[in-house]
Amino acid sequence: MKIALLGYGKMGQVIERIALERGHEIVLKKEENNTFEGLFTADVAIDFSVPTAAVTNISACFHANVPVISGTTGWLEQYDEMTKLCAATNGGFISSSNFSLGVNIFFEINEYLAKIMSKFDSYKVSMEEIHHTQKLDAPSGTAISLAKGVIENSSYTHWTLETPDTTQIHIATKRIGTVPGTHTVTYDSAVDAIEIKHTAHNREGFALGAIIAAEWIVGKQGVFTMKDVLELK
Repeated sequence: MKIALLGYGKMGQVIERIALERGHEIVLKKEENNTFEGLFTADVAIDFSVPTAAVTNISACFHANVPVISGTTGWLEQYDEMTKLCAATNGGFISSSNFSLGVNIFFEINEYLAKIMSKFDSYKVSMEEIHHTQKLDAPSGTAISLAKGVIENSSYTHWTLETPDTTQIHIATKRIGTVPGTHTVTYDSAVDAIEIKHTAHNREGFALGAIIAAEWIVGKQGVFTMKDVLELK
């Protein structure tokens, strides 16, 4: 499989190494000011760039008839625009806040727990996410996805970084050293607390999941999620 890497930072370099180990070929390594030369020869593109470049990268893939996997966060106010462009060009698209297999299992556990806890008003949910100091967005896309998972399965309606009211989920964000990503969801009451937590040890899990998604989407048209890839629906 021929892969175009859109974004060649630390994550792009890990994706390249794992892709080569799995027998794939890298036909483009695009940094911010590079051209898209090589994109038209790719079977699939993987975008781990920056929020300001994501929409341009994804659009270029659709117009080149190349399915795209996007792990870039911080641009999702234009997500609907990209899904419409995907449909108009008969493209293939997966965007995820986190491609880690473990995190996507964690998403499922989070939703299931939220359904159970929605019956017990004595518990208040909160979240904490910890990432490396170079991470640009806060809260993380993964934390937002976790909050949405709770909101869709409970009476909560919003998340906030500020002091929450009874309808809001508080997300605490920390930027520490080189931490790849730690996410904790806590249900706290006067008598006890229930906590679920995912800790990434390195970037390998994010990269591997993105490559698995890229392998899966080749030859497919439409907008998909990691639930489709991992058959979690």
